[in-house]
Amino acid sequence: MSTSLAMPLPRAPRLALLPLGLMVLAAAMAAGLLLGPARVGPAGFLAVLADLLGLAPLPAEFARDAAVLGVIRAPRVLLAALVGGGLGVAGAAMQGLFRNPLADPALIGVSGGAALFAVAAIVLGGTLFGAAAGTLGLWLLPVAAFLGGLSATLLMARLGSVNGVASVATLLLAGVAVNALAGALTGMLIFMADDRQVRDITFWTLGSLAGARWVQLPVIAILVGLPALALCALARPLNALLLGEAEAFHLGIPVESVKRIAVILAAIAVAAGVAFTGLIGFVGLVVPHLVRLAFGSDHRIVLPGAALLGAALLVLADLAARSLAAPAELPVGVVTALLGAPFFLWLLRRRATGAAP
Repeated sequence: MSTSLAMPLPRAPRLALLPLGLMVLAAAMAAGLLLGPARVGPAGFLAVLADLLGLAPLPAEFARDAAVLGVIRAPRVLLAALVGGGLGVAGAAMQGLFRNPLADPALIGVSGGAALFAVAAIVLGGTLFGAAAGTLGLWLLPVAAFLGGLSATLLMARLGSVNGVASVATLLLAGVAVNALAGALTGMLIFMADDRQVRDITFWTLGSLAGARWVQLPVIAILVGLPALALCALARPLNALLLGEAEAFHLGIPVESVKRIAVILAAIAVAAGVAFTGLIGFVGLVVPHLVRLAFGSDHRIVLPGAALLGAALLVLADLAARSLAAPAELPVGVVTALLGAPFFLWLLRRRATGAAP
């Protein structure tokens, strides 16, 4: 990734990118709603929409379509859009902050910490959380994963700071150490698990949107949406950091504050997303690169563009996950890896041959 500021796009084309991204996302969400093992035709969709808006009663022949859309598809598509958008913008922010094209949210420890606490909730649920396990019910696993992701990131930030100053290299090394520790503890818990718990752990770590529920969406919208919007507001400081920390400081950017805020916001967005879906890789790595390849490195474009493209990509990946092996369902993390790994290899090849990323 280039470490110099990209020439900003003129204002008019820059403003045109937002409706373009929204149209791509709208098309992906429409496909996610209408397509799949149980297809919903345009007539059924319009009939359900008219019923929701109070324009016309739902005809009896579209009752199945209403059930498919309202109970299964709509919450699942909205969850995919929220989580994909959070992963995309968090990945773009981390790549800009670390000035490293290989950076993604996993480097700050959030995924490893979320996995550790989620596995602990599965294996030691009643013992570890006591009476809270019964009170939280279906929320136990998401709450544990969210707290684990945040705890690991805060530990990484603490280990990576010396006298209130955190260098990029130290943060990266601290992230590697925290991820390694979380991975070791997770492996120890898996060794203690029984067969049913191992299946649950495998299902969670591969990622799935099958558990989407309407009751979850307001919580996810707040915990993912607000940090994502706040990260987009950091476009100017991240642009300045592309010049280097010293140069950004002389431009009046509070470098250390920007680092802390960006890491915490990315951790909240990613932890909240993976808490409800399990681990989903490559979205935060691939999506920012696609936006940069198309529109340059200006974070005023990259951050909102990564949010919209990440949302669209995860919606389409989930559509593929529930369609390719129907009536069975592939883990969505497998689909994103199958899409992301070839792109990552192509990117490495492109850099090795000297092409501009």
